[in-house]
Amino acid sequence: MKILKNRKTTAGIADEVLFNRLLSMERKRSERTGAPFLLVLINFERLVRSRVKNSIENIGVAIAASTRDTDITGWHRHRSTIGVIFTALNGTSRKATREAVSGKIHKMLTEHLHPSEVGSVEISFHFFPENEESSEDCIESGKLLYAESEQEDLSGKLFAVAKRVTDIAGSLFALAVFSPAFLVIAVAIKMTSAGPVFYRQKRLGKHGVEFTFLKFRSMYVANDSKIHREFTQNLIRGNANNPEGVYKIQKDPRITRFGHILRSTSLDELPQFINVLTGEMSLVGPRPPIPYEFECYQLWHRRRILEAKPGITGLWQVYGRSRTSFDEMVRLDLQYIRDRSLWIDLKILFKTPFAVIAGHGAY
Repeated sequence: MKILKNRKTTAGIADEVLFNRLLSMERKRSERTGAPFLLVLINFERLVRSRVKNSIENIGVAIAASTRDTDITGWHRHRSTIGVIFTALNGTSRKATREAVSGKIHKMLTEHLHPSEVGSVEISFHFFPENEESSEDCIESGKLLYAESEQEDLSGKLFAVAKRVTDIAGSLFALAVFSPAFLVIAVAIKMTSAGPVFYRQKRLGKHGVEFTFLKFRSMYVANDSKIHREFTQNLIRGNANNPEGVYKIQKDPRITRFGHILRSTSLDELPQFINVLTGEMSLVGPRPPIPYEFECYQLWHRRRILEAKPGITGLWQVYGRSRTSFDEMVRLDLQYIRDRSLWIDLKILFKTPFAVIAGHGAY
């Protein structure tokens, strides 16, 4: 299992800041929707020997590897308490869920610890939303708050610097090369429809921070965003009637004739090199969601924007583009986040033009 390039933890185990941020979000979603989830805390504070400390991380890796994509394993308290968020309980009773999870965790502990050490580990179960049935399992919300700062290790800092240098150099090069295209596209947009050249939209970047996302305008100015809102929300929830897994609306009535050309060739994306140059985006990374899309995300979906800066291209664009399910798109994003390196970025950048020329799934 590979080591995360920009985190202090082993792949599959979210760091303390990220895990508690996800936990806070999931609590709010559970309180709003009533959808239940289980938080399991595994406390190793009574085990202080160095050999055991190494075993603790191995246990976390083993638990992360044995859980579903919809579950999250991470440090609730760094190097002392591992937390696991179990979502999608699928109507299973709390007692049955607790017994099943308890058995799995005890199995992991006995495989990695001496029998005398297993008894020193404290395991607590916390079901949400909180009610009478789970009142004995509740924990104070103050313990779920996350710190605002985190320190990256040296390899993480070096990767961040190298990635930023690549982003600046790549965006400057692209803006210089495509500057004639900017002029031609701008004139064509003004000649074929009324309205501005650029389309500005609020998107969510790393850690959910809003920024102004730039594209060449491909739609009529007076259009109803409700069409896209309903389509994407249904798609994320798995209710969209799109058997081919198309992520974008086909034959969208809001798009101009020239806009169809821009979208099919991905030329409408060129202004995002400005977002990369200003540091709001990267050349490679998950696509930034619209706030109303994020509202429909499940907990595991949210990792795609919390753990990486959004990008112009990524694994999804290279291997799936618009013809893939939303869940599969997220899995590709998480695969990139888990394995990312400068070499992987360069490979994705090399393959992106071929995916654009092929035009699969572009509308």
